[in-house]
Amino acid sequence: MDNSGKEKEAVQLMADADKKVKSSGSFLGGMFGGGPQKVEEACEMYCRAANMFKMAKNWSAAGSAFCKAARLHMQLQNKHDCATSFIDAGNAYKKSDPNEAIKCLNAAIDIYTDMGRFTIAAKHHINIAEIYESELVDIEKAIAHYEQAADYYKGEESNSSANKCLLKVGGYCAQLEQYQRAIEIYEQVGANTMDNPLLKYSAKEYFFKASLCHFIVDELNARIAVEKYEEMFPAFSDSRECKLLKKLLDAHEEQNSEAFTEAVKEFDSISRLDQWHTTLLLRIKKTIQGDEGDLK
Repeated sequence: MDNSGKEKEAVQLMADADKKVKSSGSFLGGMFGGGPQKVEEACEMYCRAANMFKMAKNWSAAGSAFCKAARLHMQLQNKHDCATSFIDAGNAYKKSDPNEAIKCLNAAIDIYTDMGRFTIAAKHHINIAEIYESELVDIEKAIAHYEQAADYYKGEESNSSANKCLLKVGGYCAQLEQYQRAIEIYEQVGANTMDNPLLKYSAKEYFFKASLCHFIVDELNARIAVEKYEEMFPAFSDSRECKLLKKLLDAHEEQNSEAFTEAVKEFDSISRLDQWHTTLLLRIKKTIQGDEGDLK
């Protein structure tokens, strides 16, 4: 469907809205009143124009129009509408200019935190983290936004949402070789979930991940950690993950790379290991003398 007509209409609407804003601040506009009303009308026109730009897939123009509406809402002290327009702008810019999208989402977050709406602010910190992950590939900044989201969720007692964000942070910290931080997160989330009947099945996975991070740092540390997790969470002892860890620790102590690989293969044949686990297991295996550094 051809939406080029919509774009022309949107450009005209933007021009009309700009005129309305100028006249609202003029001397005559002030004398005869109607200033705020004109600003409200201009707001509505910018939003309509933004939606027409969206139909024409001109995402930058849509983002810019929503930003203009947001600034006018702020002028009128309509905080909620201002934040909503910044979010709309951010969503449009996501498709054309990730950095502008982040600026708009941050502007909305500032308003939401000022209003005490921390759960919504957390949600948009996650949106920013996802842009840093997929569009800008800046993992350190993604981590910072996931951590901030987790803090806000915790403050609002949304522990399940906080844990999801922390697990993202833990995964990236391990990839970036920040093992101590990853261990703290996995232990914390594991301890939080092991007493919950609905979530305790996941606890063994978090203790497994923490153990792998320990293992990379030091084999003895990993043995001590596994024993600690078994005491904390007896169900961990019977898990396939715990049995695998013990086999790997023995193979590593004996500097037997074949036994190490065989244990991993046996586990993987029943429960597929993802890229994260494979990466960490390869890092551990490389510390065995004379190892060629693969799991085949």
